[in-house]
Amino acid sequence: MENKNKNWTKWLFWFSLALAVVVVYKTLDNLGQVAQGIKSFLGVLSPFLVGTLIAYILYVPCRKIEQIYTKAKKVKFIQKKARALSITTVYIIALILIIILINFILPPVVQSVVDLVNNFGYYYNMAVEKINSLPEDSIFKNEMVQKAIGEMQNIDLKQIINTEAITGYIQSVIGMLGGIFDIFVSIIVSIYILSSRKQIINFLKRLLGAIVEGKTYENINKYFNRTNEIFFKFLASQILDAIIVGILTSIAMSILNVKYAVLLGFMIGLANIIPYFGAIIAIVIATIITFFTGGLSQAIWMVIVVTILQQIDANVINPKIVGDSLKISPLLVIFAVTLGGAYFGVIGMFLAVPVVAVLKLIIDDFIEWKNIKNNEKIKLGKTQ
Repeated sequence: MENKNKNWTKWLFWFSLALAVVVVYKTLDNLGQVAQGIKSFLGVLSPFLVGTLIAYILYVPCRKIEQIYTKAKKVKFIQKKARALSITTVYIIALILIIILINFILPPVVQSVVDLVNNFGYYYNMAVEKINSLPEDSIFKNEMVQKAIGEMQNIDLKQIINTEAITGYIQSVIGMLGGIFDIFVSIIVSIYILSSRKQIINFLKRLLGAIVEGKTYENINKYFNRTNEIFFKFLASQILDAIIVGILTSIAMSILNVKYAVLLGFMIGLANIIPYFGAIIAIVIATIITFFTGGLSQAIWMVIVVTILQQIDANVINPKIVGDSLKISPLLVIFAVTLGGAYFGVIGMFLAVPVVAVLKLIIDDFIEWKNIKNNEKIKLGKTQ
């Protein structure tokens, strides 16, 4: 009987292995169809994924407001309905911010883009005249700069950025979300997740407890909580920091009478989300545009002022917002952003830092655990 069971186990193992090989081979052989199927499936799930992302972003502000409402002991209705009222308050605030963005920030940004494109030829000719009037030993007269200027003349920005193109870009973004119905479903999903977050978390914990137990359960729970904390703090802090930098930069450029101050400030603030590289690239682009529209002296002053603001942000504002949540060296941040950008584009550059922070946390815990084990072995060897 025991031999039959062993033979049955071996047969089942080899059958499973052969089946796995066939599945892997067919998957690789029909990789295009598999990828298309996964893409279609994710398209169906997109409202739920977007809703989960919205709930994730709004979770902490919703929790903070709920705590405030819970303390309102004099008004029993507010205390009893604290969660529903906190979700309503958060969405009202989000709606107000969206209205402000659409009515007060986007119009001047879009208008600045259209105006810049329409006047690009004029700015280009003016910049060429200024460069030609410089002495022959000027840095702007070398072959590399002259070649770059010649290449810029061949760029037809009106074909890339115009009113119709911007409208098309906006329509493409809306199309990616799946239309108004999908947006509505996403909002409903996010509201449900926010209102039932304790039940969802408890269910996931019970499910995890049913699958694993003991030390494994504790480790998974610990790393899940820490990962969630790192990701949320990083995302929220970077977005808040980008808004602050964008506002300060726009104000500073407006004081310097830089043309397209709101557009350039908005661009620098948005690029500031990507650590290190984002701000550098945005400042270079802003310098070129300012040089074309306001001349060399204004471009130099703009670089000086924006660099000072970036240093204030890097040493004062950003550390205050982010705190010590990441605890990773600048070298590791640069490595993470470079690697993330190389393989996953802009999103990879943005998410690489929290991912590396989580990996560093796991590696640090592993090193600490190994050191404890090694010390225990040393102590045991000495006692023997």
